[in-house]
Amino acid sequence: MSNPVPQTDAVFLKHFAQLIAALMLVAVVLIALAAHIYGDAVKPVSGTHAQLVGQRLAPVGGVHAGETGRAAIAAAEEAARKAAASQVAYGGSTDGSLIYTNLCSACHGTGAGGAPKLTDKVHWAPRVAEGLETLVKHATEGYTGSAGIMPARGGNPALSDAQVKATVEWMIEQVK
Repeated sequence: MSNPVPQTDAVFLKHFAQLIAALMLVAVVLIALAAHIYGDAVKPVSGTHAQLVGQRLAPVGGVHAGETGRAAIAAAEEAARKAAASQVAYGGSTDGSLIYTNLCSACHGTGAGGAPKLTDKVHWAPRVAEGLETLVKHATEGYTGSAGIMPARGGNPALSDAQVKATVEWMIEQVK
């Protein structure tokens, strides 16, 4: 004959099941109450919020393969070049002093990256001796020398050739 479940265990299991059922009922009632209270609330969404969400969800890049991929990449590069060319730095000003103060002084005023300081005429003499065309070429295309690195267009691709030349000319006048 099998052992019957003692009476105390059966009572405990009955009360425990009732407690669990009551807690589940309370949880369902609270969820329904919260849905009723907040279900009718208007969720404010601003235009900027929607725009930010769209930017976060936009794909980072694309996959291009074959000839169509090369054409798409070339078109994107050309569009980027046109966009950079349409943005003229410093309002198109050819004032060498203005461009030097806003861009070139970061390196040529502090000596960062091995750049000769504008006040250091000793280091400028051999560079000036190379000629204006060479200095303009180095400033336009960039240059890596033994003393350091000159980034192309001083690190600002929006500078026009005329702006680079005007700034180089202004700097040469300062070191003479």
